[in-house]
Amino acid sequence: WTRFDWFADYQIYTFSPLWFGYIGVVNALTFKRTGGSMLTHRPKYLAMLFIASAVFWWYFEFLNRFVQNWYYTGIDGITPTQYAILATLPFATVLPAVLATYELLETFPRLSAGMDSYKPIQVPKPKMTAVIVLAVAATGLLAIGIFPDYLYPLLWLSPLFIFTAIERITGVETIFATLSTGNWRRIYLLGLSALICGFFWEMWNIYSHAKWIYSIPFVDTMHIFEMPLLGYAGYLPFGLECAVIADLCEKIFLSEKTKKSL
Repeated sequence: WTRFDWFADYQIYTFSPLWFGYIGVVNALTFKRTGGSMLTHRPKYLAMLFIASAVFWWYFEFLNRFVQNWYYTGIDGITPTQYAILATLPFATVLPAVLATYELLETFPRLSAGMDSYKPIQVPKPKMTAVIVLAVAATGLLAIGIFPDYLYPLLWLSPLFIFTAIERITGVETIFATLSTGNWRRIYLLGLSALICGFFWEMWNIYSHAKWIYSIPFVDTMHIFEMPLLGYAGYLPFGLECAVIADLCEKIFLSEKTKKSL
C-alpha cells in the first residue's frame, strides 16, 4: 500500500509475497495447535496444490473473458510474458491458501459444532440426477457467453456441479456424499475458509498498485473493499470447488505413490 518513490519499481511484485506469507502463517498456526500441517507433513501434496492452483485460476480467468466481471489496473507497460509470470504466481497461491485455512479451522471443534448431525439430504436416483445436473450445468456454462449479464453466477456454480456430477456418474465419492447422513461439517468449513481468504484477498487488493476492479451486473452496490456485498456469496461454492480440485490432486498423488511402491 506504500507509494514511496524509491519502492516504485518493486510495487507491482508485492502481492504474491503477501499470500506466500499468509500460507506460511496459517500452516504455522495449524502446526502449533496439532503438531502437524501440510507444509511440514505433506510438502509434496502442498507443492502439487501450488501447481494445480495456477491452472485452476487461469481457467476462471478464461471464463471471465465471457462475463467481464473483473478487470485489472496498474499493469500498464508490462509485456505479455511479464504479465503471465506476475499473474501465475498469485494464482498459484489460491488452493494452498484455502485448503490451509480449512485445515486450521478444523482444529476448532466448536466452530462447526452440530454441523456433523444436521439435516440429511437424500437424492432419489442419484446417477440419473447427476446426468441431469451435468447437462444443465454444462449448458449453463456454455450459455454465459450468450447471456453474461444474467448467467454470470454460473461461472462459480457450474464447474462445481460438472465435476461432482461426473464423479457421481463414474462412481467416485463426491464432496456432497456426507450430506446423506446429515454431516455438513466439511461443506460448512470449506465455504467459511474461502470466505476468510476472500476477505483478505479483497482487503489487500483495495490499495494495491496492481489490482482488480469488479463490474458485476445488478449487485454492484454496498461494497466491502472493491467487492459488492452480495458478491461475497460467490466465495461459498468457490471453497467447495477448491476442495474438489484438491481431492483430485490427492487421488493422483496417492495413485502415483502406489505405483512406485509396486
